[in-house]
Amino acid sequence: MKGNVLDLAVAVVMGAAFGAVVDALVKNVLMPAISVLVGQPNFDNFLAVGPIKFGVLLTAIINFLLIAAAIYFVVIVPMNHMIARRNRKLGIKDEEAGEKVDPQIALLTEIRDSLKTRQN
Repeated sequence: MKGNVLDLAVAVVMGAAFGAVVDALVKNVLMPAISVLVGQPNFDNFLAVGPIKFGVLLTAIINFLLIAAAIYFVVIVPMNHMIARRNRKLGIKDEEAGEKVDPQIALLTEIRDSLKTRQN
């Protein structure tokens, strides 16, 4: 139990630290790059009709998409490559990676199902 709590605590701290890195990437690299293309660092005053500011929503949506893209290309894609490389070293084909069942487990499952049908 203590190990699981410790793992969770480490994950929370690492997630917060990684969140700061992604936030810095979006605010200091990606949004300024967009401002070079568009001319503004954000869209807060864009589509403002009186007190209703659709630009704030647009800025939040763009920030969300940039953060999602950063996480995908910085975490998910490299992790998938590492898993594929590990599976190749172990001799597991990509289509078998998630579906490989131990033959003994399959046989025991078949015997269990057969016994259930006999009892009924």
